[in-house]
Amino acid sequence: LGGWETNAQKRATKLNNKTNTKQLQKKKNRHIHTYTQTSQTNRKRNAMGCELTKLASSSNGGNSKSNNLPSLDACGPPPVDSRLPLTAKQKYTMVASWKGISRAMETTGITMFIKLFEEHADLLNMFAKFKELKTKEEQATSEELQEHANKVMNTLDEGIRGLDDLDTFFEFIHQVGASHRRIPGFKQEYFWRIEEPFLSAVSTTLGDRYTQNVEGIYKLTIKFIIETLVAGYEASANNNVDNTTSSSTPATKLSDEPNRAS
Repeated sequence: LGGWETNAQKRATKLNNKTNTKQLQKKKNRHIHTYTQTSQTNRKRNAMGCELTKLASSSNGGNSKSNNLPSLDACGPPPVDSRLPLTAKQKYTMVASWKGISRAMETTGITMFIKLFEEHADLLNMFAKFKELKTKEEQATSEELQEHANKVMNTLDEGIRGLDDLDTFFEFIHQVGASHRRIPGFKQEYFWRIEEPFLSAVSTTLGDRYTQNVEGIYKLTIKFIIETLVAGYEASANNNVDNTTSSSTPATKLSDEPNRAS
């Protein structure tokens, strides 16, 4: 009898073990299924371009530890306007690097104009307020030059900060380009003379931060800005011609100013 009880106990234990094994397997299968669903959900969320993350950030008041610069590694590069000659990563680098320039706008602007007049002394004659500043020392300490340098740098600053909204960017830079029609003796090729002095001044301000990669991005950006200035300058000439030829009223002859577009 004792042997029978022992065998019965063994059979019961074996049966319990099988039952427990089945229950564990079911739990394991449920866990795998849940894990698979979670992974699929996460992949869908990532494919949405981190929209949920953006919404969460905005609901928290837009506070960010990175000065409102989104992490490209976290969400991946956002799409960029096809009219912009920069990739998403290049634009991110440009905006981040420009913060170093924005903290030294005046000195960068003065350095840029000193370099400009060093390479193109004839342009001094176009500036009545400081055309007599023949030496670097005089130019560096001129309040008039400082004021003008600040205006130009603020224009560049607004343009670079507007790269996220190219419609506004084009409208603004086109207007700046068109405004140069009012400068006696100005020619559109003069826009390009600021390119190298600008890059040189940026290099001086950034120092070691002006890497080869950053230099390439600044070259693309300033070229894009100058091309847009030229487009605005040329468009203003076409508009003037259209306005003159399409009007048949005597009002078009009220102005006796000479044509400054030549």
